[in-house]
Order: sequence, then structure tokens, then C-alpha cells
Amino acid sequence: MRVGQGYDIHPLREGRPLILGGVAIPHSQGLDGHSDADVLTHAVCDALLGAMGEGDLGTRYPSNNSEYKNLSSLVMLGNVVQTLGDKGFYLVNLDTVILAQAPKLAPYMGLIQESLAKVLEVSLSQVNVKVKSGEGIGMIGRAEGIATMAICLIECVPPL
Repeated sequence: MRVGQGYDIHPLREGRPLILGGVAIPHSQGLDGHSDADVLTHAVCDALLGAMGEGDLGTRYPSNNSEYKNLSSLVMLGNVVQTLGDKGFYLVNLDTVILAQAPKLAPYMGLIQESLAKVLEVSLSQVNVKVKSGEGIGMIGRAEGIATMAICLIECVPPL
């Protein structure tokens, strides 16, 4: 068994869609970044890559490569899941937390969980998504950005 953790943070800005876990969230601002800036999916990718000892998302998808401009983070996650299987691992469980003051995300938590579970090819019970506000403190509390954390447990598929 191996454990991995992931973290990501992006500022909010006008004129961008807000995507979390592959789900479009209605909001006046979106996350700024080279790809779709889906901080939750980025953290999940980094947790999985870390557990496998495969570096990080920025190494695989560098922001200076125009090929990845506005790329869906679910595509990145699908590629990481492929690597997971190729290396003989499977996901035991994933736990995540979204740190956001705004918008209110409670109505979208089930959709986000379903979206991640589908791409991860696991049951809903293996994916947990939580949200915490910034309590008015710092960048998160001032609603200037959104951060996420993810931790996963993977296990090697036993040989036949």
C-alpha cells in the first residue's frame, strides 16, 4: 500500500469558468491558470502521482507548453489513472478538501464526487469530497482564490 498527497491553489478572476472536479460551477469568477485550472482535479492527480512515485502534474503538463492551454483536467486525470493501472496499482480511496469562501459549494458536492469517481473508475464510496470556508482569513477567506488538498491510498494488484 502507498499513500500520496496533493495540493493546488489558483486565484479567482473575471472571465474564466469555475471548474471543480470536472463540474462547471456557476460563479462570477473562475480560476486562473494555463489549463482549465481545476484545482481539485490537479490535487487529485498529484496525490496519485505521488503515491506511485511519478513526480507531479506540472512536470507532465508544463504550463509553458501551448498544447495544454485550456486542457480539461479530467483528461489529465484520465491519463494518470491509465498510468496507475499500467504500473499495477488500483485506488483504495481518495479524500479531498476544497478550501473556498465563495461560491457556496454544498449543492455541487455530489456532482463533483460522481465526476471524479467516474474518471477514477471507482465507486462513490471510494471518493470523499469536503469543503471548508476560509472563515474570512487570508486569500481564501477574502474569496481571492480556491485551494484544495487530496490524499489517496493505492495498492498493488496482487500477481496471479
